[in-house]
Amino acid sequence: MSQDACAAVLAIDGPGGAGKGTVSRLIAERLGWHLLDSGALYRLTAQAALKHGIALDDEPAVARLAGSLDVAFLAEDGAARVVLEGEDVSAAIRTEAMGECASRVAALAAVRQALLARQRDFQKPPGLVADGRDMGTVVFPGAALKIFLTASAEERARRRLLQLQEAGVDASLPSLLKEIQARDARDMQRAVAPLKPADDAIELDTTELSIPDVVDHIQRLLEDRSLIASI
Repeated sequence: MSQDACAAVLAIDGPGGAGKGTVSRLIAERLGWHLLDSGALYRLTAQAALKHGIALDDEPAVARLAGSLDVAFLAEDGAARVVLEGEDVSAAIRTEAMGECASRVAALAAVRQALLARQRDFQKPPGLVADGRDMGTVVFPGAALKIFLTASAEERARRRLLQLQEAGVDASLPSLLKEIQARDARDMQRAVAPLKPADDAIELDTTELSIPDVVDHIQRLLEDRSLIASI
Protein backbone atom coordinates (compact mmCIF):
# COMPACT_ATOMS: atom_id res chain seq x y z
CA MET A 1 0.00 0.00 0.00
CA SER A 2 1.49 3.29 -1.03
CA GLN A 3 1.33 6.72 0.46
CA ASP A 4 -0.54 9.51 -1.32
CA ALA A 5 2.32 11.80 -2.33
CA CYS A 6 -0.12 14.69 -2.79
CA ALA A 7 -1.04 14.74 0.91
CA ALA A 8 1.22 16.79 3.16
CA VAL A 9 2.28 15.27 6.47
CA LEU A 10 2.89 17.16 9.70
CA ALA A 11 4.91 14.81 11.93
CA ILE A 12 4.80 15.55 15.65
CA ASP A 13 7.13 13.44 17.79
CA GLY A 14 8.24 13.58 21.38
CA PRO A 15 8.13 11.84 24.74
CA GLY A 16 4.95 11.09 26.66
CA GLY A 17 3.37 14.10 28.34
CA ALA A 18 4.88 16.70 26.03
CA GLY A 19 1.44 17.54 24.66
CA LYS A 20 1.65 15.68 21.33
CA GLY A 21 -1.78 14.12 21.49
CA THR A 22 -3.72 17.24 22.39
CA VAL A 23 -1.76 19.48 20.03
CA SER A 24 -2.08 17.03 17.15
CA ARG A 25 -5.82 16.63 17.63
CA LEU A 26 -6.42 20.38 17.81
CA ILE A 27 -4.34 21.08 14.70
CA ALA A 28 -6.06 18.30 12.76
CA GLU A 29 -9.46 19.67 13.76
CA ARG A 30 -8.47 23.24 12.86
CA LEU A 31 -7.15 22.25 9.43
CA GLY A 32 -9.62 19.51 8.63
CA TRP A 33 -6.73 17.04 8.20
CA HIS A 34 -6.62 13.36 9.05
CA LEU A 35 -5.09 12.33 12.39
CA LEU A 36 -2.84 9.38 13.16
CA ASP A 37 -2.42 8.53 16.84
CA SER A 38 0.36 5.99 16.42
CA GLY A 39 0.65 5.47 20.16
CA ALA A 40 -2.90 4.11 20.17
CA LEU A 41 -1.86 1.36 17.75
CA TYR A 42 0.89 0.19 20.12
CA ARG A 43 -1.47 0.41 23.10
CA LEU A 44 -4.04 -1.61 21.15
CA THR A 45 -1.44 -4.22 20.27
CA ALA A 46 -0.52 -4.56 23.92
CA GLN A 47 -4.19 -4.66 24.94
CA ALA A 48 -4.89 -7.40 22.38
CA ALA A 49 -1.86 -9.42 23.47
CA LEU A 50 -2.97 -9.35 27.09
CA LYS A 51 -6.54 -10.23 26.09
CA HIS A 52 -5.34 -13.30 24.18
CA GLY A 53 -2.80 -14.39 26.80
CA ILE A 54 0.24 -13.60 24.66
CA ALA A 55 3.41 -12.63 26.50
CA LEU A 56 4.52 -9.10 25.64
CA ASP A 57 8.06 -10.33 24.94
CA ASP A 58 6.90 -13.02 22.49
CA GLU A 59 7.96 -10.99 19.47
CA PRO A 60 6.69 -13.25 16.64
CA ALA A 61 3.27 -13.72 18.25
CA VAL A 62 2.82 -10.05 19.12
CA ALA A 63 3.90 -9.05 15.60
CA ARG A 64 1.34 -11.38 14.02
CA LEU A 65 -1.31 -9.85 16.25
CA ALA A 66 -0.22 -6.31 15.32
CA GLY A 67 -0.52 -7.10 11.64
CA SER A 68 -4.13 -8.24 11.93
CA LEU A 69 -5.63 -5.96 14.57
CA ASP A 70 -9.42 -5.78 14.39
CA VAL A 71 -9.70 -2.13 15.35
CA ALA A 72 -11.86 0.85 14.49
CA PHE A 73 -11.42 4.54 15.34
CA LEU A 74 -14.80 6.24 15.63
CA ALA A 75 -15.74 9.88 16.11
CA GLU A 76 -19.06 10.34 17.83
CA ASP A 77 -20.52 13.45 19.44
CA GLY A 78 -17.17 15.22 19.35
CA ALA A 79 -15.38 12.38 21.15
CA ALA A 80 -13.06 9.70 19.82
CA ARG A 81 -13.83 6.04 20.47
CA VAL A 82 -11.48 3.11 19.93
CA VAL A 83 -13.04 -0.28 19.36
CA LEU A 84 -10.94 -3.47 19.54
CA GLU A 85 -12.59 -6.72 18.41
CA GLY A 86 -16.00 -5.16 18.94
CA GLU A 87 -15.21 -3.85 22.44
CA ASP A 88 -14.87 -0.17 23.33
CA VAL A 89 -11.38 0.14 24.84
CA SER A 90 -11.09 3.93 24.66
CA ALA A 91 -10.48 4.26 28.41
CA ALA A 92 -8.66 0.96 28.93
CA ILE A 93 -5.81 1.77 26.53
CA ARG A 94 -5.14 5.16 28.15
CA THR A 95 -4.09 3.92 31.58
CA GLU A 96 -0.53 4.31 32.82
CA ALA A 97 -0.21 0.53 33.02
CA MET A 98 -1.17 0.13 29.36
CA GLY A 99 1.25 2.89 28.45
CA GLU A 100 4.02 0.84 30.04
CA CYS A 101 2.91 -2.26 28.14
CA ALA A 102 2.80 -0.28 24.89
CA SER A 103 6.34 0.94 25.45
CA ARG A 104 7.47 -2.67 25.81
CA VAL A 105 5.87 -3.92 22.60
CA ALA A 106 7.04 -0.80 20.74
CA ALA A 107 10.62 -1.90 21.40
CA LEU A 108 10.06 -5.06 19.31
CA ALA A 109 11.37 -4.66 15.76
CA ALA A 110 8.89 -7.09 14.22
CA VAL A 111 5.96 -5.26 15.80
CA ARG A 112 7.11 -1.90 14.49
CA GLN A 113 7.50 -3.39 11.02
CA ALA A 114 4.04 -4.96 11.18
CA LEU A 115 2.45 -1.59 11.99
CA LEU A 116 4.47 0.45 9.49
CA ALA A 117 2.23 0.01 6.44
CA ARG A 118 -0.91 0.50 8.52
CA GLN A 119 0.39 3.85 9.75
CA ARG A 120 1.42 5.01 6.28
CA ASP A 121 -2.07 4.28 4.99
CA PHE A 122 -3.29 7.28 6.99
CA GLN A 123 -1.54 9.67 4.55
CA LYS A 124 -4.46 10.96 2.52
CA PRO A 125 -5.65 14.35 1.23
CA PRO A 126 -6.06 17.02 2.34
CA GLY A 127 -3.24 16.22 4.79
CA LEU A 128 -2.19 14.21 7.84
CA VAL A 129 -1.13 15.12 11.35
CA ALA A 130 0.93 12.16 12.60
CA ASP A 131 1.50 11.93 16.35
CA GLY A 132 4.10 9.55 17.77
CA ARG A 133 7.69 8.86 18.62
CA ASP A 134 9.18 7.98 15.21
CA MET A 135 6.85 9.71 12.77
CA GLY A 136 9.52 12.02 11.36
CA THR A 137 12.40 9.57 11.53
CA VAL A 138 10.91 6.28 10.32
CA VAL A 139 7.24 6.33 9.33
CA PHE A 140 7.16 9.61 7.37
CA PRO A 141 10.79 10.62 6.74
CA GLY A 142 9.61 12.85 3.90
CA ALA A 143 7.11 14.76 6.05
CA ALA A 144 6.67 18.36 4.95
CA LEU A 145 7.11 19.62 8.51
CA LYS A 146 8.57 17.79 11.49
CA ILE A 147 8.10 18.95 15.05
CA PHE A 148 9.72 17.44 18.13
CA LEU A 149 7.80 18.46 21.24
CA THR A 150 9.42 18.10 24.61
CA ALA A 151 9.07 19.30 28.20
CA SER A 152 10.83 18.59 31.46
CA ALA A 153 10.05 15.22 33.04
CA GLU A 154 8.76 17.04 36.11
CA GLU A 155 6.31 19.11 34.07
CA ARG A 156 5.14 16.09 32.12
CA ALA A 157 4.50 14.19 35.35
CA ARG A 158 2.57 17.16 36.73
CA ARG A 159 0.39 17.30 33.60
CA ARG A 160 -0.31 13.59 33.78
CA LEU A 161 -1.25 13.87 37.44
CA LEU A 162 -3.79 16.58 36.62
CA GLN A 163 -5.27 14.45 33.83
CA LEU A 164 -5.67 11.49 36.16
CA GLN A 165 -7.15 13.59 38.93
CA GLU A 166 -9.68 15.09 36.53
CA ALA A 167 -10.64 11.54 35.56
CA GLY A 168 -11.09 10.65 39.23
CA VAL A 169 -8.01 8.42 39.35
CA ASP A 170 -5.70 8.47 42.36
CA ALA A 171 -2.03 8.89 41.47
CA SER A 172 1.25 9.92 43.05
CA LEU A 173 3.49 12.57 41.49
CA PRO A 174 6.74 10.82 42.53
CA SER A 175 5.58 7.50 41.07
CA LEU A 176 4.43 9.16 37.84
CA LEU A 177 7.78 10.93 37.51
CA LYS A 178 9.60 7.64 38.00
CA GLU A 179 7.44 5.92 35.36
CA ILE A 180 7.97 8.73 32.86
CA GLN A 181 11.73 8.69 33.35
CA ALA A 182 11.83 4.90 32.93
CA ARG A 183 9.71 5.07 29.78
CA ASP A 184 11.89 7.84 28.35
CA ALA A 185 15.00 5.74 28.92
CA ARG A 186 13.46 2.68 27.30
CA ASP A 187 12.16 4.65 24.30
CA MET A 188 15.46 6.46 23.72
CA GLN A 189 17.67 3.41 24.20
CA ARG A 190 15.76 0.82 22.17
CA ALA A 191 17.68 -0.62 19.24
CA VAL A 192 14.92 -0.02 16.70
CA ALA A 193 13.56 3.47 15.97
CA PRO A 194 14.76 5.10 19.19
CA LEU A 195 13.02 8.26 20.34
CA LYS A 196 14.99 11.20 18.95
CA PRO A 197 14.37 14.30 16.84
CA ALA A 198 14.72 13.92 13.10
CA ASP A 199 17.72 15.81 11.74
CA ASP A 200 15.41 18.34 10.10
CA ALA A 201 12.87 18.57 12.94
CA ILE A 202 12.08 21.81 14.75
CA GLU A 203 12.41 21.23 18.48
CA LEU A 204 9.84 22.96 20.68
CA ASP A 205 10.03 22.91 24.48
CA THR A 206 6.50 23.18 25.85
CA THR A 207 7.41 23.36 29.54
CA GLU A 208 6.43 27.03 29.79
CA LEU A 209 3.94 27.11 26.91
CA SER A 210 0.18 26.66 26.86
CA ILE A 211 -1.49 24.28 24.41
CA PRO A 212 -3.02 27.18 22.40
CA ASP A 213 0.43 28.80 22.16
CA VAL A 214 1.93 25.59 20.76
CA VAL A 215 -0.92 25.09 18.28
CA ASP A 216 -0.66 28.68 17.04
CA HIS A 217 3.13 28.41 16.70
CA ILE A 218 2.90 25.24 14.60
CA GLN A 219 0.18 26.79 12.47
CA ARG A 220 2.48 29.72 11.71
CA LEU A 221 5.23 27.28 10.72
CA LEU A 222 2.84 25.57 8.31
CA GLU A 223 1.84 28.94 6.86
CA ASP A 224 5.50 30.02 6.52
CA ARG A 225 6.17 26.89 4.46
CA SER A 226 3.05 27.50 2.34
CA LEU A 227 1.63 24.16 3.46
CA ILE A 228 -1.62 25.88 4.38
CA ALA A 229 -3.17 29.22 3.60
CA SER A 230 -3.24 31.82 6.33
CA ILE A 231 -6.23 31.18 8.59
